Amino acid sequence: MEATPVAVADVWVRAGAIAEPAEWPGMAHFLEHMIFKGTERLPPGVFDQEIESRGGLTNAATSHDYAHFYITLEAAALPQTLPYLAELLLHAAIPADEFVRERAVVLEEIRQADDDPNWLGFQALSALTYQQHAYGRSVLGTPAQLNSRSPEEMRCFHQTHYQPENMTVVVTGGISLAETLELVQQSFSHFPPRSDCLPGESAQPPVIKGMQRQVLSLPRLEQGRLLMAWLGPGIDRLSDACGLDLLTVLLCEGRSSRLVRELREERQWVQAISGSFSLQKGCSLLSLTIWLETHQVERVEATVRDRLTELATQPISPAELARCQRLLCNDYAFSTETPGQLAGLYGYYGTIAQSHLAVQYPRFIQAYTPESLQQLAASYLSAERYAAVELRPD
Repeated sequence: MEATPVAVADVWVRAGAIAEPAEWPGMAHFLEHMIFKGTERLPPGVFDQEIESRGGLTNAATSHDYAHFYITLEAAALPQTLPYLAELLLHAAIPADEFVRERAVVLEEIRQADDDPNWLGFQALSALTYQQHAYGRSVLGTPAQLNSRSPEEMRCFHQTHYQPENMTVVVTGGISLAETLELVQQSFSHFPPRSDCLPGESAQPPVIKGMQRQVLSLPRLEQGRLLMAWLGPGIDRLSDACGLDLLTVLLCEGRSSRLVRELREERQWVQAISGSFSLQKGCSLLSLTIWLETHQVERVEATVRDRLTELATQPISPAELARCQRLLCNDYAFSTETPGQLAGLYGYYGTIAQSHLAVQYPRFIQAYTPESLQQLAASYLSAERYAAVELRPD
C-alpha cells in the first residue's frame, strides 16, 4: 500500500483454545500473555519499549481457532522491530516468576468477565449450543484450571504449536515486497525444538437436537435478556456461511429489518434486538440478543420462531435481498481500507482456510437469489432446533 507510511505485521498461529488438551483449558490465552514476557536474549519489557519508542503499538488476541500478535508502526521501522516480534514468538522463555505474576492478571480478567452479564449469557449460550465441543468452552479457562497449570506444561504447549506449519505472517502497508519477504524469512528462520504435548480434542461437529433452554438469574441485572442461537457450517462451506450472514442482516440489522421493525418499532415488546454471525473453522453460529422485560420472553420467542418458519416458506423480495447485499458489501469495502484491517482479513482466512478466500466474500454475497436464500433459511434456521438462554434479574 504505497500511499501509507504505516506498516502492520500480524502473526497468526493455529494454537487457539481448540488446540488445548482437555485438561488444559485457558492455556492458549494464558500463553498469549506470556509471549510478551521475554526470551533468554530479550528481557521482559524490551520489546514494548522498542515498539513504543518508535510511536508504534502492539497487541494480541486469542480465539478458539487461533492466536495472533501484531505490531503497527512506521513502515521504515519494520526491519528493526519485526525480528523482535519473531524472537518473542519463537523463543518465549516463560519464566516461572513471570508465570505466577501474569497468572494473577489472567485470573483478574476472568473475574471481570464473570461480572459481565453479557459475557455470562453468551458463554452459557455457547455451552448449550456446542455441547461437548471445544467451541463451547471459555477461551479464558477457569481459576481452578489455571491454578493447576505449570510453566513446564506451557513450554510444552508452546513448542508443540508455535511451529512453521502453524504460522501465517501477514505484512501490509508502505513496504517493498522483495525486502519484506527477505525480512520475514530471516526473522522466522530458527524455530524452537519441537515438542509433543497432549493432543487437543477431536470432537465431532456439534448438532442441536430439539430445543435447548437455560435460565440464569443474575444479581444486579437491571434488564432481562433473551439469547437464541443456531448452528451453521464451517469454513469448508463458505458460500452457505455468507448466506447466513445475509439472513442475520435481513432479520435484525437496521430499523427496516424484520425483527427490529416488528418487535421494537411496531409492537414495542423489546428495548433492542441485535444479531451476530460468527464464522469459525469447524462450524459457525448465528445468534440473536434481545433486551426485554422478562414477562415478554414467551411471546417474543414464539414470534421469532414464527418468523423463521415464514422465512423458510414465503418468498424473500428482491428489494429486501438487495438491501442486505448492499449493506454487507459496503461493510466489506469499508473494512478493507487500512493496513490493520487487511492484515486481519488475510491472516484470518489464511489461518482457518486459505488466504485467497479473503477476497471472495462479495462474490458469494452477490450470488444469492431470493430462492436460494430461502432454501438456506429452511436448511439452517429451524424453529424447532435452537438453543436459548434467558437472563433474569435475581
